[in-house]
Amino acid sequence: MENNITFILNNQIIRTDLNPATVLLDFIRKDKKLTGTKEVCKEGDCGACSVLLGEVIEGNLQYKTINSCLYPIEKIKGKHIVTIEGLNQDELNPIQESFVNEGASQCGFCTPGFIVSSTGYLLNTDKFDNEDAVNAIAGNICRCTGYQSIKRALTNVVDKDEVINFDLLVKKGIIPPYFKEIPEKIKSLGEQDKVDKEDIYNNIQLVSGGTDLFVQKPDELLNKTFQIVESIIPPRINIIENQIVISGSTTVNDLQKFIQLKNINLKLDSLFKLFASLPIRNSATLAGNIINASPIADLTITLLALNAEVTLLKRKSDKRNIQLNKFYSGYKTLNKNDDEIIQEISFELPNTISQFNFEKVSKRTHLDIASVNTAINLMVEKNKIIEASISAGGVSPIPFYLEKTSKFLKNSDISNQTVIEAVKIASTEISPISDIRGSVEYKTLLLSQLLKAHFIELFPELITPEVFE
Repeated sequence: MENNITFILNNQIIRTDLNPATVLLDFIRKDKKLTGTKEVCKEGDCGACSVLLGEVIEGNLQYKTINSCLYPIEKIKGKHIVTIEGLNQDELNPIQESFVNEGASQCGFCTPGFIVSSTGYLLNTDKFDNEDAVNAIAGNICRCTGYQSIKRALTNVVDKDEVINFDLLVKKGIIPPYFKEIPEKIKSLGEQDKVDKEDIYNNIQLVSGGTDLFVQKPDELLNKTFQIVESIIPPRINIIENQIVISGSTTVNDLQKFIQLKNINLKLDSLFKLFASLPIRNSATLAGNIINASPIADLTITLLALNAEVTLLKRKSDKRNIQLNKFYSGYKTLNKNDDEIIQEISFELPNTISQFNFEKVSKRTHLDIASVNTAINLMVEKNKIIEASISAGGVSPIPFYLEKTSKFLKNSDISNQTVIEAVKIASTEISPISDIRGSVEYKTLLLSQLLKAHFIELFPELITPEVFE
């Protein structure tokens, strides 16, 4: 399939009719010979292929870090792509110089990705925070230097008391002056091709975030008629009455920022740090995560506990709604017709009596697939549970809603005995299998301990450690 794709690469306007399913990394390295962007895992795990993606949103130029190995060039129409070459200047910029001074580069293969991710962090903050800076490079792997020197290098770039903005980054030489011209250049590219909604039903391969699809079958996608969901259903999040309504193309990181900006009573920061690296969260979408139907998907497990509802869009704008806990009928099997796509996901806005928690065990603490994960959403008044919803992953062929356990907890007092009984009921609902992530017995034990951990975390004054005995 051919398509006219226009975008800006560093300081150059690019027009290409390359197959739109070509991943950006291949275009950068093979077509443009910009080899500073490295090819290593091609699974979004190492960060060596990191680039910046800039776009004008509500009149402001905004950048995010992405894995170019999983990003089809169809998604970069009308946008600005920055490789390490686009950050290079006549002399080392302050980030590069700091890496040299701290000995933060040895073989150097991973260094361009670290420089790009560090720049992405500074473009998205107004004040340096060491923990946030480290989280911004969490998707980058160094196999020889060690991370302490890299962490030290980050702290030397800007003063911790400085107010960071676009002009300061240009003044310090962290980003080149041509960045100031990018908004006008993007404007000069004009309107990008519009998609006829009816075309999406004509045997077209739809891609949302693509963070799993381009790992599993990148070559197969090159031979399919290809369309990005974002061009049909733009990303957006709204609060309508008492509902949070999220379009299917919204990324995980956009949801995280919205929750933080609106100060919503939903403690998901720990989940987002466990979910995936920042570049993956910048690409992965809610609809893609749901459609993928992984039995251990952190975000899907979270949405199940929030009693989320999915709106499916059909031909001629027909719609239907289905509860997410009714959306999965078997392993990787969905209650969805071929002519339907996820238009939006909605759930009730948490109120002052809402209590939410997410727990997960995996082989690595961060950025790893769960052995077992679980989320709980409660409404509590005077130490009594008014409503309860619990979900679990890794214990069933599908992302699993613990219906019997949730019903038991409704109208129950919060106590050790209540938790112990809930754990017993949960063990009768689940059907784990032994696999590489653990045996049936291990997963059953994990879930029981994680359910107890929910209550210890949420109600430490009511639940005592004896609940684990």
